[in-house]
Amino acid sequence: MSNHPDHENSENPSAEGNSSHQSEGSVYCCRICQLEADAEALATTHASSEQQTHSPEHEAHTAADEATTESDSPDEHAHHEHEAEDGHRQAETGHTHHGEATHDHGANGHEGGSHDDHGAHTDHTGHEGMFRRRFWVSLVLSVPVIFFSEFIQDVFGYTAPTFPGSAWITPVLAVIVFGYGGVPFLSMARTELENREPGMMMLISLAITVAFVYSIGSLFLPGTTPFFWELVTLIDIMLLGHWMEMRSVRQASGALDELAKLMPDIAERVTESGDTEEVPVSELGEDDVVLVRPGASVPADGEVVEGESSVDESMITGESRPVGKEPGSEVVAGTVNQDGSLRIKITKTGEETTLAGIMRLVDEAQKSKSRTQLLADKAAGWLFYIALGVAAITAVAWVVATGYNITVLERVVTVLVIACPHALGLAVPLVVAINTSTAAQNGMLIRDRIAMEESRNLDTVMFDKTGTLTKGEQGVVGVETAGDWTEERAFEVAAGVEGDSEHMIARAIRDAAEERDIQRAKVSNFENFRGLGVRATVDGETVHIGGPNLIEKFGIERSNEIAAFAEEAGSNAETVIYLVHDESEVVAAFALADVIREESRQAIEALHAMDIEVAMLTGDSEDVARAVSEELGIDQYFAEVLPDEKDTKVEALQSEGKLVAMVGDGVNDAPALTRADVGIAIGSGTDVAIESGDIILVDNNPLDVVRLIKLSKASYRKMQENLVWATGYNVFALPLAAGVLAPIGILLSPAIGAVFMSLSTIIVAINARRLRSADISVPGIDA
Repeated sequence: MSNHPDHENSENPSAEGNSSHQSEGSVYCCRICQLEADAEALATTHASSEQQTHSPEHEAHTAADEATTESDSPDEHAHHEHEAEDGHRQAETGHTHHGEATHDHGANGHEGGSHDDHGAHTDHTGHEGMFRRRFWVSLVLSVPVIFFSEFIQDVFGYTAPTFPGSAWITPVLAVIVFGYGGVPFLSMARTELENREPGMMMLISLAITVAFVYSIGSLFLPGTTPFFWELVTLIDIMLLGHWMEMRSVRQASGALDELAKLMPDIAERVTESGDTEEVPVSELGEDDVVLVRPGASVPADGEVVEGESSVDESMITGESRPVGKEPGSEVVAGTVNQDGSLRIKITKTGEETTLAGIMRLVDEAQKSKSRTQLLADKAAGWLFYIALGVAAITAVAWVVATGYNITVLERVVTVLVIACPHALGLAVPLVVAINTSTAAQNGMLIRDRIAMEESRNLDTVMFDKTGTLTKGEQGVVGVETAGDWTEERAFEVAAGVEGDSEHMIARAIRDAAEERDIQRAKVSNFENFRGLGVRATVDGETVHIGGPNLIEKFGIERSNEIAAFAEEAGSNAETVIYLVHDESEVVAAFALADVIREESRQAIEALHAMDIEVAMLTGDSEDVARAVSEELGIDQYFAEVLPDEKDTKVEALQSEGKLVAMVGDGVNDAPALTRADVGIAIGSGTDVAIESGDIILVDNNPLDVVRLIKLSKASYRKMQENLVWATGYNVFALPLAAGVLAPIGILLSPAIGAVFMSLSTIIVAINARRLRSADISVPGIDA
């Protein structure tokens, strides 16, 4: 997930040391956001220490901001800043706490909260568009530069047409490309320089600046050959690489906004006269009584004072079955009332509600994720120092050997230019782009490339139970009959009686009958008995379907087979439903439970084969968790876990030194998803889980976790290979450029060095494409 320190600084601008550690405590959506944040953090630190508004450091920061603005288009960069300013402005005038913002959802209160800053900075569409536009413009301008280049003409054996002023086409257009396409890199290089963290930007800037100055100088210095074509192609390749990188990792971290959407905009408050009035949720206070109709969401935490119903709490607690509510029962904001009206006395509002607490956990977990520096940046940083070192040695050696002359300058320029290979700008972005498309083709959407890279090192995968390892819906997992009743007859009658009901148990019985190709019996005189079950007439005989309360009411004794079946089902925390004939005989019993996905068994086996430990989190009871864990062979499980406990369970595993992935689909999983090293959201789950996850499994298939890990390992290998190809040629090219073989007549010119550089780029591109054929199949499952 991405973070920008503006949000944190607005919360606590004077926190000691806050800025200095910002770059290590956050993840940024793109390189520009990261460098802008680092520059701001550096400036804030200096400003805080000197207590001066216009300190030199502040002025440097202002200059860096101006440079960055210069690197963006006026429209897009202004739009980016306008969004951030709007976020701060709304934060000052609106609610300051997530919980309060939640209750003002109808008025976009949450969007105006402190999280809005985060959202504004996460959206780096303007940065991506800037690189895209500058790439295409620079590419168009580069074509005539390359075409009219003397070196290119000599290599390909053609002569470009000449006309008055044609000699100036190459230098003039190259200057424009340098000024238009190179400025973003120069601006970001200044930030790296101020932060004393040389990386890709400084290496690129060093190469294009040296190439530009040398080429301009060669127009006036005899005995030198300009290579404007190398300058423009280097800029084009780097612009393309950064555009691809930003497009492939674009993400919108809207988890908090999605949480806010769970809250209704309007509540029906009961007046003193007993009537109801519609009021904004933000106006509710403690001890207010609200009416929650069937199908409506509970507006705030409270206690039922009137009515009976069942409430779907799976979005908050993870409990797969609706929970019955009656006077005295507690209800949670954001849960959905089902089949009866409830009058609820509000007990918690604002940031005290359970949902607001979850929102805070999500926000905190997002901030806590550490930044992982890209491999290419590390390589670029080393190359920067190596280039300067080799250039210095080259200059000294040649001056000592031949004296200061144009040859010395050419040797130094050659070293500095070829030290920044084109391929380095594409080594990682190409793999990332192909990785992203390959993952999408296999049902995996990558929102965070760093998480994708980290997946290769996972040693623990923690699954949510409901909706992830299981289908999140009740299904018939067993049946027992008595007397002369067969399973087919039992399903035929039960499916017929439950034919028109939308209750989850009715749907489960109907689905089980359909799976067995059993036709429903024709029924009549259907009647529902609240709390007991249903009654109907089948072939002139009366049958009932219901739970233990039904047979207890009729005082029916179960057969030994039925009783043993029910006892075993109960030990596995399964729900038992009875079919009663003529109010005197239990003829069948159905065991229902949250159905385990077959893919879950296969996924856990495959993860164990990869020496990865598997854990399970659930809000369900200990009995349910134990039964599912034993059936699937899970290494450890945590039952009756509340949302904040899910978060702490992940953190506890991490404190043991484990790299943890969390796989979940519900609101209650959002904090754990963001806390985990890799958050994997089930695509058919809630929007909140999807927005909180780093990777989304579109097909709702746990086996994709295995494929994800295998793809991550394959992608990382390709990144390493590409970095070797991109930088490895320097092992040979730099010494040759420095002239170590000059005594035997072998001397690498800048132009020839550029050709070698192009070859490494081609190799990198071909090697990256081989990732498409990587084997990410699950043994024994995929054909």
